[in-house]
Amino acid sequence: MKKQATGIALAAAMITTMLTACSGGAQPQQSAGTQSNPGTGSPPPQTAEPSKPAAVSSPAAGGGKVTINFWHSMGGKNGEYIDAMIKSFNESQNKIEVVGTFQGAYAETLTKLQQAIPAKTAPDIAMVERGFIPLLADADVLEDINPYLKKSGMSKDDFVPGLMGNITFNNKLVALPFNRSTAILHVNKTMLDEKGLEIPKTWDDLKKVANALVIKENNEYKRYGYSMVFESWHPVAMIVQQKGRYINQQGTSIGFGMEGINAFKFLKEMQSTGALYYPPAKDSGSITSQMFISGQIGMLYSSTGNIGSFINNAKFNYATAFLPMKDTYGSPTGGANIALLSQSKNKDAAWEFIHWAMTDPKGAQQFIMSSGYLPFTKKMVDSPEMKALWQKEPQRQVAYDQLQYAIDTSDHIQFPAIDQEFLKMQSAIMYDNADIAASIENFKKEAERLMKN
Repeated sequence: MKKQATGIALAAAMITTMLTACSGGAQPQQSAGTQSNPGTGSPPPQTAEPSKPAAVSSPAAGGGKVTINFWHSMGGKNGEYIDAMIKSFNESQNKIEVVGTFQGAYAETLTKLQQAIPAKTAPDIAMVERGFIPLLADADVLEDINPYLKKSGMSKDDFVPGLMGNITFNNKLVALPFNRSTAILHVNKTMLDEKGLEIPKTWDDLKKVANALVIKENNEYKRYGYSMVFESWHPVAMIVQQKGRYINQQGTSIGFGMEGINAFKFLKEMQSTGALYYPPAKDSGSITSQMFISGQIGMLYSSTGNIGSFINNAKFNYATAFLPMKDTYGSPTGGANIALLSQSKNKDAAWEFIHWAMTDPKGAQQFIMSSGYLPFTKKMVDSPEMKALWQKEPQRQVAYDQLQYAIDTSDHIQFPAIDQEFLKMQSAIMYDNADIAASIENFKKEAERLMKN
């Protein structure tokens, strides 16, 4: 209990830090591709309202249905898709009633869990942003899912490997992938074709293509080559593409030096020529998405969560591609996982719903196909429905194929606080022209200080 209380107190402190930070990041999804900054990164400022206690999840008198509470962060259209999934499960049997409750952004959901767990009013199941999993795992409030997989005839091998990082701690599988995304390159293929250009595969290609797309008139940029959402995962992807790491394997310091210097030097050079439009931090997702749709930029580094919106709204030949490589391909993953809370009094019933969602075509598979998130089980990937969707919309398969190069950057309990410091460094370099090497050294010192706590 002492470890749990300490972990929950730490969660409270971290969330306070994150809620007062001035950066953009993971948001509750309104629809796949219309949120401010879909995918990953650190949460934006939020004011979390106190959570309503979860209904008691126990059988009704006389052997009625067991109520299972599921807290999630899906609003708007994606919330409707979650509701439809839950309805399908409830109608498929007569023993369990799942109640889904939207709790706000990922950070708000975590804050409400932090309030509910000590009060013993937490839900049975929660959607947890992948960067927050280590924090709750360290607090020992998440159930080990391994035994439930085993008794259901499943194993970790049933899931897509690129989405299974950051969910095993002390040999306990404490979460499973659910609404997961990754960063890819969105391309206005029509614009490139008009210039006789190919979709860039390397940094050198990107430099050539992005600069060729720039239109400057009367000392004013009318069109930029490409842009990216203000999030940590794009520079981190560039670090990974040089075989660097965000955090070293020992968890004692950052895992990059020159890799970071090279990445930010490249970005600043591209910014100086108009090849890169670097957006304001606030609403950067909305700004860059609109610029892409309107033809003000030719390419965009952003989440797979934008694919559906771009397919529906682009008036040009829209394509997707891997993020351009340096020494190798690489892209962090984002989104959230699903976890079973240790204090649930009806874990078997909660697992029955989770298992159904993982295996039934009307479960998470339908949610994935509707929302635009990545399929996370091999069965989903091989399903006739997914194959048909990919044939119709090949942009989605590109996102899945890139998962072979996916990496998880958030396997440290201090990740949320470290990522805030990275964003401060990123902001100073990209907006204030701070010295790159000095900024990285300062970030390293602060990250090491946080890791010692």
